[in-house]
Amino acid sequence: MNKIVLANEGVFPITKDKEGQMLGSIPATGMKTAGTIQGEGKLAGVPSLFIRLAGCNLRCMWTLPDGSFCRCDTPYASFEAEQDLQLEEEDIFALVKHNIGNLSHVVLTGGEPMLQHKHLAVLAQRLKKELNLHLSIETNGTIFADDVAQHIDLFSISPKLSNSNPSPKKLATYGLKQNGPLTYHAEKRRNIEVLQKHINFCNASGKELQLKFVVGQPNDYVEIKEDFLAHLKNWNPADILLMPLGATPEELKTTSNMVAEMAISNGWRYAPRLHIDLFGPKAGV
Repeated sequence: MNKIVLANEGVFPITKDKEGQMLGSIPATGMKTAGTIQGEGKLAGVPSLFIRLAGCNLRCMWTLPDGSFCRCDTPYASFEAEQDLQLEEEDIFALVKHNIGNLSHVVLTGGEPMLQHKHLAVLAQRLKKELNLHLSIETNGTIFADDVAQHIDLFSISPKLSNSNPSPKKLATYGLKQNGPLTYHAEKRRNIEVLQKHINFCNASGKELQLKFVVGQPNDYVEIKEDFLAHLKNWNPADILLMPLGATPEELKTTSNMVAEMAISNGWRYAPRLHIDLFGPKAGV
């Protein structure tokens, strides 16, 4: 059987179990219906169901403009991935089937979902073939897997800038020791070859693509241009999105205006974080 390791929220937000029976509590959204909205990127505002896979090959720890730190906004799917669920592909499919309702969009996210591409490909194929769903995948752009890619409609790729690199000061702030991905994050976060594979695949197959950069410093646009876009071919300016750094409304206030101005001056797209506006920093929304 194909087991997929999910973060503790798994398939969300849902109101029914894998047998189609009503759950005893309402979703974290506070709503009585399954599903939420996509909060980021080109499909921001689109009603969606999420599948969050556990495990990540990076460990993002950013610095905000005021000098404070902000790590990955889903640490339970990366830093603390021991809090996970191991579910059969059949059970995940059943949860989606019983909770999809009038929705047509499912988002495969993480963590880094491509780490489990072999089993994820089987699930993605069924979701497309049997339920005819639109599939987005949220990935950091360090892994390309053709077995998954052929079933995806929108590739939401978030390459990580150097501001995300763990540093001794950041590690000390969070009480972490340098090991595993915390050791090699800096050298793994930027993979031009893999990013180009995604661009080439989307151009050849007519798939949708967005390169969504998390921005937290005034000069981040220079790095985006010089370290990424200058080394990539056949990308479209309309596919370059800037998303303000921050996992809480308070943190977003320190970056949003700066990022909006950066997007305008470079002719790129500003990507809001609607789910934080609506629900705050809660998981499962």
